[in-house]
Amino acid sequence: MKSRILPFCLMLCFLFPGIICPVMAEEVSVSAHAAVLLEPSGGEIVYSRNETERMSMASTTKIMTALVAVESGNLKKSYAIPAEAVGVEGSSVYLQAGEHLTLEELLYAVMLESANDAATAVACLVGGSVDGFAVMMNEKAVQLGLTDTHFTNPHGLDNPDHYTTALDLARLTAYALDNPVFAEIASTVRKTIPLGDGEGTRVLLNHNRLLRQYEDVIGVKTGFTRHSGRCLVSAAERNGVRMIAVTLNAPDDWQDHRTLLDYGFSRYTSVTLASPGEFSVELPCVGAENGILTAANTDELSMVLPVGTSITHRLESRGIWFAPVERQQTVGLVRFFANGQEIGTVPLKAASAVELPPAKPGILERILDF
Repeated sequence: MKSRILPFCLMLCFLFPGIICPVMAEEVSVSAHAAVLLEPSGGEIVYSRNETERMSMASTTKIMTALVAVESGNLKKSYAIPAEAVGVEGSSVYLQAGEHLTLEELLYAVMLESANDAATAVACLVGGSVDGFAVMMNEKAVQLGLTDTHFTNPHGLDNPDHYTTALDLARLTAYALDNPVFAEIASTVRKTIPLGDGEGTRVLLNHNRLLRQYEDVIGVKTGFTRHSGRCLVSAAERNGVRMIAVTLNAPDDWQDHRTLLDYGFSRYTSVTLASPGEFSVELPCVGAENGILTAANTDELSMVLPVGTSITHRLESRGIWFAPVERQQTVGLVRFFANGQEIGTVPLKAASAVELPPAKPGILERILDF
């Protein structure tokens, strides 16, 4: 029955141009086996497909590797590269045992060149060993509530006990991007770090081509093994809206992410609910000049909401105030509602202080004065 509706509507529009026909919502089509599009400020899942299925994550693992290192290590400290990090399988920056690099320089190699040797070096230097660092990664996953994620290594080479889901990976990325150091590294297109101890330089180029091809992209990480297929995590910001896209086992991942990000930005917008001073009220106040206390919001409140959301507000304060009232004391609230559900508040603060009037002298004081 459903397949007949659209042709019938199109026929009506052709025969009777004045008729307004319903617009069929455009479906999102991606090549990925598992995918999710997340609006992180509210945690809204904009699009999902097999988003809770446990799968291999390849080098998107390094999002957690970099996050744990940024939070736990001394980024500016120079370290001697351990022998365990030399000659690791897969992508590499060809580290030499004993050469010195800072932890920050190693993290650029991890995130831009997806270097497995650099990831191993980070694990050994921060966690004492690959296994010790994996414990730290899993502890962080538990802390973040990533119940379908488990790590055995810092680089993402295949292991049956090394897995995540598209949704967990999106939530991890949302948290990681709130760290300014992680965000700066993940968004860098090109970086140079030392080669050997003064022998030359390594030029690191970010494998995430969306950083060059999609204007609003701010990261995050690519990944691939034969077992996992092509994996990609991307994040983009446009007009105050951030979107995080994840695809696992996606033959056409670059196009998948353009499709997902465009879809998200067409459906969400940043709304300023309150500008400073926008909401002003006059409240009855005993002791105030003319009996009036003026209050207003001093804070701004903006939120990312679905396009077309119906927004209302309500001002709240107690019926009457009494001196003393301090300047900037909170004396009320503005509550905001979207489709009937409360989504935020801003306080109303007194514009000026209201002092207690001087006490009148008692009878004894007046007698003594007389």
